[in-house]
Amino acid sequence: MFSVLSSAWALLLGMMLLQVGNGMQGTLLGVRGQMEGFSTLEMSLVMSGYFLGFLFGSRMAPEMIRRVGHVRVFAALASMISAVMILYPAFANPWAWGVGRVLIGFCFSGVYVTAESWLNNAATNDNRGKALSLYMIVQMVGIVSAQALMLTADPGGFVLFIIPSVLISLSFAPILLSISPTPAFDTTKPMTLREIMKISPLGCVGMFLLGGVFAAQFGMAAVYGAEAGLTVGQISTFVATFYVGAMLVQYPLGWLSDRMDRRLLILIAAAISALGAVIGMALGGVFWLLLVAAFLVGGMSNPLYSLLIAYTNDFLGSDDMAAAAGGMVFINGLGAVFGPIITGWIMGVVGPSGYFLHIATLCTLMAAYAAYRMTQRAAPSAEETERYTAVMPNASPMAVTYAQEVAMEAAEENAEDGQAA
Repeated sequence: MFSVLSSAWALLLGMMLLQVGNGMQGTLLGVRGQMEGFSTLEMSLVMSGYFLGFLFGSRMAPEMIRRVGHVRVFAALASMISAVMILYPAFANPWAWGVGRVLIGFCFSGVYVTAESWLNNAATNDNRGKALSLYMIVQMVGIVSAQALMLTADPGGFVLFIIPSVLISLSFAPILLSISPTPAFDTTKPMTLREIMKISPLGCVGMFLLGGVFAAQFGMAAVYGAEAGLTVGQISTFVATFYVGAMLVQYPLGWLSDRMDRRLLILIAAAISALGAVIGMALGGVFWLLLVAAFLVGGMSNPLYSLLIAYTNDFLGSDDMAAAAGGMVFINGLGAVFGPIITGWIMGVVGPSGYFLHIATLCTLMAAYAAYRMTQRAAPSAEETERYTAVMPNASPMAVTYAQEVAMEAAEENAEDGQAA
């Protein structure tokens, strides 16, 4: 762990600052949009813009890096993010915000691809798993810390927009000044969606549904809080609780996934997440119960991303995992694009409780489909399964590919240890 920190501290620090800025702008727009009188549907379209940009960015960023290099892509995209964030209050219009969110989503996707390539280059085969774990932890710490910064100024002013812009500008200074050399960059042509669906129907359907759940958490939680009449402090705590739950549950769930039928664990996690959403829908007027709901939803749904990837890998050869990574991320991104729009529409029909109704519906569908798939084929044995490696739902195909490499290396080591014994 110390070797990872010594070789990649600047990258990890920069990514944490980026996540502080990203987490802050998502919450801030939800609060400020309500102040500006934007409708729930307008805000849902604004929030979905991030995921639309992210979807296209994950496809285009690799080509940009090949053409002009890591350093230029990283500096250009991070500068664009900083500029858009400071322009939000100057153009308080849902269409302008929507365009800004598309640009920011595109840029963050490219930044993630670049940073994750650097991280993989800085790690060795022995510590790559620890590097990915640290990377995920600093991302979550950044998002949680962002919520505390929401309390430092009036969301109706300019200061809270300036803070994330400054943090983004600061984030790439240590990275560009200390990370060298730039890594070699290679990509694999992704599998077609039809091929992945044939290999793992549960992996594909689960990823699509989970995209809608994650988009609701990351894009619409603050909108829900504003519509429900929560204070800024309560909204910040509510949003942070999703990620605190994810951070605490991720590794215990991963430990379980290596020791039981992953379809059953997917079913259980999705069902508990749905239960949390039902609690929020029925009892969200009591703030501490609202936090319980956020903890259950965030704690169970976020690890499902890594769990679905691990389950899909169980049916892939080692040569196919990298090709499948891009397709899985794309499927998740499609669900994420539609997630905020559907959430906003439901909230417009039934009120703020529609936020949790949307999450409960998607998680229930995932649990039901997992139960159905358990009747269609036998589970692979523990010796045939790949290891679980934690990845954030906003990871690029690069991080997913590296997580798969870590899982394969761990599985090979376990097999060798078993033969030696």
